[in-house]
Amino acid sequence: METDTFIATFIKVYFIALGVIFGGSLIGGIGAYITGDAPLTSIFRMANQLKIWALVAAIGGTFDAFYSFERGIFEGATKDVVKQILLIISAMGGSQTGWLLISWLTQEHVSQ
Repeated sequence: METDTFIATFIKVYFIALGVIFGGSLIGGIGAYITGDAPLTSIFRMANQLKIWALVAAIGGTFDAFYSFERGIFEGATKDVVKQILLIISAMGGSQTGWLLISWLTQEHVSQ
């Protein structure tokens, strides 16, 4: 993976994770509204539940990540391990940003 390609992938991974959290929660909130549940509470709960799935979706599945770690450890390709760790951090940042936006939108974290 070249540097330009890695940077593009790094940015895409961030926004994929953000989109999974934000989009999934909002669309799920529509379903909650249709079924008569409290939409904002449901949106906030779904955002919490989707965090791990946003990471998996953003990095393209767990097998690629494990293969990169295996190659880095057993074949000495430490550059691949560092890149994979950076991609995971990017996905975590995107999912945390999505969760924060949902948290601000719903105001469910504010205690009265």
